[in-house]
Amino acid sequence: MPALSPTLSPTLELACDLIRRPSVTPVDEGCQELMMRRLAALGFRIEPMRIEEVENFWAIRGGDGPVLCFAGHTDVVPTGPREAWQHQPFEALIDDQGMLCGRGAADMKGSLAAMLVAVERFVAIHPQHKGAIAFLITSDEEGPAQHGTKAVVERLRARGERLDWCIVGEPSSTSLVGDVVKNGRRGSLGCTLKVRGVQGHVAYPHLAKNPIHLVAPALTELAAVHWDDGNAFFPPTSFQISNLNAGTGATNVIPGELTAVFNFRFSTESTVEGLQQRVAAIFDKHGLDYHLDWALSGLPFLTEPGELLDAVAASIKAVTGRETQPSTSGGTSDGRFIATLGTQVVELGPVNATIHQVDERILASDLDVLTDIYQQTLERLLA
Repeated sequence: MPALSPTLSPTLELACDLIRRPSVTPVDEGCQELMMRRLAALGFRIEPMRIEEVENFWAIRGGDGPVLCFAGHTDVVPTGPREAWQHQPFEALIDDQGMLCGRGAADMKGSLAAMLVAVERFVAIHPQHKGAIAFLITSDEEGPAQHGTKAVVERLRARGERLDWCIVGEPSSTSLVGDVVKNGRRGSLGCTLKVRGVQGHVAYPHLAKNPIHLVAPALTELAAVHWDDGNAFFPPTSFQISNLNAGTGATNVIPGELTAVFNFRFSTESTVEGLQQRVAAIFDKHGLDYHLDWALSGLPFLTEPGELLDAVAASIKAVTGRETQPSTSGGTSDGRFIATLGTQVVELGPVNATIHQVDERILASDLDVLTDIYQQTLERLLA
């Protein structure tokens, strides 16, 4: 397979430099320092924000007027077994099919490179652009997501920073760059359920209470509930059980306790409190001795058609000739934290077919297309 060519575009050169840094979450491995140096050279005011063990930075250039923020993460998920990769995960090379191969190519070092190069080009043409351009970068998106974007947003909120528009570089595209953009995400509400019974011998069930038998009708009912109808932007709320554990390991012992883990991906048609109350009512109805430990990962957010979504869609059309499809599908992203500032948030990045997989890869030329789309969006909003 041919190695990297010295004639790579500036976006691909930067993407490869970032990919070669093994920044497995929450480690940054100098990715942010590289980005900050280049942004400082453009006149950005740079503010590193190390919070606990997580590297973050906030950078802004410009003055009064609307603020367009580019947001993303330098951390990547673990590689898995390296021997399973066709090429080493942090080698960063382009194969003979024109694919840029390496961990983070799609999620999301390719986007970071495209963002930075697009801004460099835009500032060179418009040194006195309207409003301000900002970067909010973390190394904690693939991890617990507690000391990254979430924490930075709280600092920005406390000092009244303005964020009008935000483009998150998550890999949103399905088949072709720009065919899908995310203009919102469902909320994620998780729960650990503990149901208490009475341990005993399987031959003497009258002396025990089997929590598996007791909870089964309630879980069946929960799985059959129609939580809401969704709306024009969101599918109906979904409920899924992901883990179910009970037993001592012995075959002749009725367990004394059962633990289940379940999750709601919920639309704006449901509330956290409403879902919690409906779940508790079902367990109460079945007379269970239970405890619920809830964990809210993020509320649903939505960016309706307006300045940002219109500018992104028009830029995709101008660069690629294709119409984009707004979508709220998929998991959570750091956009859920940024949206709490009242910011219009859109996620736009490369094709997501291989994210988190062995042999993560994207079409190398797609990053130059993405760079052009980002630059066009800047032109429409801040030129």
